Amino acid sequence: MITENSLFLIPFSSGLIFIVVGIIMYKFPPKKINGIYGYRTSNSMKSQERWDFAQIYSSKQMMKYGGLLSLSGIIGLFFQPSEKTSTVLGLGFMILMVILLLVKVEKKLKEEFKNSE
Repeated sequence: MITENSLFLIPFSSGLIFIVVGIIMYKFPPKKINGIYGYRTSNSMKSQERWDFAQIYSSKQMMKYGGLLSLSGIIGLFFQPSEKTSTVLGLGFMILMVILLLVKVEKKLKEEFKNSE
């Protein structure tokens, strides 16, 4: 059954969460550097200018990768391996998107602020 296939459930639902969080962060970005809400890395917290850039850029990337993650869940509709394999693949897709998000945003921060380091 589809609702029991982790290869569908994990990427699809986490992709939707990425999209919703990305929209919220885009519409209501944190105004000041803080340790609670927003895209928080040592690089993004170096200055207010970096912080503001990172919030908008990361929210757009989060929506994009959330869409890709949700679409990758469609694989689970056609391919239904064992429960263990489905879980590993589903979590693998999710972890891959988080890593890609971090790498992409950090790379863009370095490009945008290379003269201010």
